[in-house]
Amino acid sequence: MKYLLLVYHNEARFKSMPEGTRNDMLVESIQLCHQLDGKGQYIHASPLQPEATGSVVQVREGKAFVTDGPFMETKEQLAGYFLFDAENQDEAIRIAERVPGARIGTVEVRPLVEIAGLPNSREA
Repeated sequence: MKYLLLVYHNEARFKSMPEGTRNDMLVESIQLCHQLDGKGQYIHASPLQPEATGSVVQVREGKAFVTDGPFMETKEQLAGYFLFDAENQDEAIRIAERVPGARIGTVEVRPLVEIAGLPNSREA
């Protein structure tokens, strides 16, 4: 089953950390991706640009409304994700515990709904 780890942390706190610490966390995340890839579990992962660089799109009664970031008054922002295969929720949680962002924020573990007929789906 595919799982998505959503990594949240406080952007301001992360930016205030020493550059070496931030780089170490990136290296550790890359190593985790390589470990998952070595087991045939890795699908994709990436940090996200800061929240202020994004947009929110809503369509109401056929009209699109676009709002530029920042979006919410929250303590943590969505910072990145990992997408991988795991046998079950317990294994996905064990992987989430290894994400460096879990030490400074929150990692949400979510199983994906597999839908046949999508590009790159296993079923036609």
